[in-house]
Amino acid sequence: MTTREPVADLAVVGLGPAGRALAHRATAAGLDVVAVDPHPDRRWTPTYAAWCDELPGWLDGHAVAGARVDRPRVWTTREHVLARPYCVLDNDALRAALDLGSARVLTGAAADVEPDRVILRDGGRLRARQVIDARGAQPARGLAEQTAYGVVVSGEAAIPIVGDGEAWFMDWRADNGAAPDETPSFLYAVPLGRDRVLLEETCLVGRPGLSQEVLRTRLETRLRGRRVPMAANGERERVRFPVQVARAAGAAGAAATFGARAGLTHPGTGYSVAASLSAVDGLVGAILDDDDPTAALWPASARAVRGLREVGLRALLRLPPPLTAEFFESFFDLPAGRQRAYLSARADPVAVGLAMAAVFRRAPNPVRRTLARAALPTINPRRGSRPRPL
Repeated sequence: MTTREPVADLAVVGLGPAGRALAHRATAAGLDVVAVDPHPDRRWTPTYAAWCDELPGWLDGHAVAGARVDRPRVWTTREHVLARPYCVLDNDALRAALDLGSARVLTGAAADVEPDRVILRDGGRLRARQVIDARGAQPARGLAEQTAYGVVVSGEAAIPIVGDGEAWFMDWRADNGAAPDETPSFLYAVPLGRDRVLLEETCLVGRPGLSQEVLRTRLETRLRGRRVPMAANGERERVRFPVQVARAAGAAGAAATFGARAGLTHPGTGYSVAASLSAVDGLVGAILDDDDPTAALWPASARAVRGLREVGLRALLRLPPPLTAEFFESFFDLPAGRQRAYLSARADPVAVGLAMAAVFRRAPNPVRRTLARAALPTINPRRGSRPRPL
């Protein structure tokens, strides 16, 4: 299809949670939307979760009906109980809540995505006043990534893990068979609803992340030691995705991006869905006003926060494995507001910086030295210390 005039106000490439949310909110705002995805009706299989207070008010409450954990726990060198509700999303309900309304949906894979045009692999073309690439994180050599291997068990089978609590957001106890000097991993244990519990061994960040085989072996060792049965043919989850964006992303002349592809993944947690849902209306507003969507998504405050979190990522990657639990002890010993700022405040660099400074003050000296070294690349002797953008 070729024409001198756009055939749509907005073309969304990719219909994962971020792309579908964009198409959903754009059609609700009255934009003429066309969406492209190789498998637009495919079910989402990853486990999506968020802090409940991160989710936007416009999202149908049924989308978070997977499970709600009012007081998730963390084990670092001791137990911490977090007074912040945590939600595991129901993927089918989330898809249904993000209905595509009047959007035209094309089944196809994009070969080339430009600011106002999409060329499909089958030779088809479409034009729009604005094209947004939401095809998910783009793997590239050298990017830090998160990996995980999990099994789904019944609520009864999970009792030796969760005990009297609801979930483990992070459990860093050293009962997974890893040597003290090996890249660490933690246990993530959350209810999925309908008497199902996900038990997942997670490498928070690595360059590269731990392999599925290593994580599987560690999980089996951990569960065996805690007397948790694992069915040979049970449901499994395998996770691998970058927590950084390739430097070429967002280059001059490239199409605007959204979701994980735009860098909305938190580099210290791997979460991006709630950030995308919360940011989508600002992006739609920019498109309605013919403003630069990338500038709307990344104001100076958000770029500053991203720079600070890149410092945090460097610290995690450089942290000697035996000090990992002590680092997280310092973090989860912070007041709840400081924790929330670092985990969720996407455009408040003052709050994020204060949270990072508070961790530094609380951390033992060996951890402090690693944190200080991680911050050094952000120092410009002519302009002073400031966050460096991606």
